[in-house]
Amino acid sequence: MIPLHDDNPTILKPLVTISFIVACVSIFFYQISLSPSSERLFVYQFGVIPSVLFGTESFTRNALIPAPLSLLSSMFLHGGWMHLIGNMLYLWIFGNNIEDAMGHRRFVGFYLTCGVIAAVSHAIASPGSPIPMVGASGAISGVLGAYLLLYPRSSILVLIPIWVFIKVVRVPAAAVLGFWFLIQLVSGSASLSSHGGGVAWFAHIGGFLAGMLLIGFFKRPHVRFFNPRRRQSKQYGIKW
Repeated sequence: MIPLHDDNPTILKPLVTISFIVACVSIFFYQISLSPSSERLFVYQFGVIPSVLFGTESFTRNALIPAPLSLLSSMFLHGGWMHLIGNMLYLWIFGNNIEDAMGHRRFVGFYLTCGVIAAVSHAIASPGSPIPMVGASGAISGVLGAYLLLYPRSSILVLIPIWVFIKVVRVPAAAVLGFWFLIQLVSGSASLSSHGGGVAWFAHIGGFLAGMLLIGFFKRPHVRFFNPRRRQSKQYGIKW
């Protein structure tokens, strides 16, 4: 399922969400402007390398920042066009509502905190890995966890490819995000036997759980958790 849009109106302009998207896109364009060797070095300099973070290895090739700071810098780098587009799509759809529920400043703190916890979760799962982890998906996973608790019945327009056919369907957020998290759990468990590169599944899992745990501390006092009596603005259905 590929989410396309949600039906949750907001009051605040998503200035922070837009700023994060602009930052990620701008840095990615800088990345691809580099030569292949320079881009690789850039990723190693600013990505999270678990073995370096935990001190079992050292990175001596012009390290520009201390290893702990890579927990922040890594979430603004991406490994390719699809990595960037997928992350920014999820951030655009779900980030504005969480920013609206928290306010601009709290959302900055929440997003970065979830991103750091996600990166640490990945590092703990692969403590000896010399492979850098990059991407905003850990922080965005925190946004998804918060969204699940606040707006589980919001209607999400999703694209579902079925063989050669494509359907656009409206389903509740709980189904979309629950299915997404299930994939992370299954894939994360399967990845424990692999030591190569790929998707940082445990960053997604850690970020998602962090978002669920932290939303109560970061949301504004008047914002309530899911109320089953709240009327939804749109009905679920199928568009062909």
